Amino acid sequence: MRIRVRGWRWRRNPLRRRSDVVEAWTVLVVTVLLFVVAPLVGVAAGLHAHDRARTLAVQQRAERHQVRAVVIGALPERRSALEEDRRHPYRAEVRWTEPGKGVRTAWARVPAGARAGEPVSVWFDSRGRSVSPPPDEAAVWQRAVTVGLCAAGGTAIVVFLGHMIERRVALRHRLAEWEREWSRTGPRWTQPRM
Repeated sequence: MRIRVRGWRWRRNPLRRRSDVVEAWTVLVVTVLLFVVAPLVGVAAGLHAHDRARTLAVQQRAERHQVRAVVIGALPERRSALEEDRRHPYRAEVRWTEPGKGVRTAWARVPAGARAGEPVSVWFDSRGRSVSPPPDEAAVWQRAVTVGLCAAGGTAIVVFLGHMIERRVALRHRLAEWEREWSRTGPRWTQPRM
């Protein structure tokens, strides 16, 4: 039957070594880093990423404009299974009427499955190039949460790696201490008794 004595590294006793005290403090520091600092790093990184993503989204909304166009021209004959998926757009020729500029045509990204003559919403930048729509609020939050989780996870990994390195160093010091103590005590045990 094993008896565990909790907190023995913190109490004074003749079996406690310096390496035991260092290990006790290290466990305390690692616990604080994992349960306090890592989440705070994740929150800070997530909030920073949210601010940057929201600023970028506002900037893109100002630079890009949406038009309602009609698909014209030939669509790809053979579409792969990936393009058949409604989530993956492909390029097609579209036509729309712009106030003051008349009828315009251009190649733009249209939703997969769009057919000739079908109206679609397309986005263009200030130079008239087809671009993806600016990120919405859900995409901004998704980016912020992803960055926050990666930052917290990265911090936790660094803390764990640091703790593993510290444990290896502590083990070497502990073995060296035991070797020194055995070199002093060993001869008394190994001498023949008369």
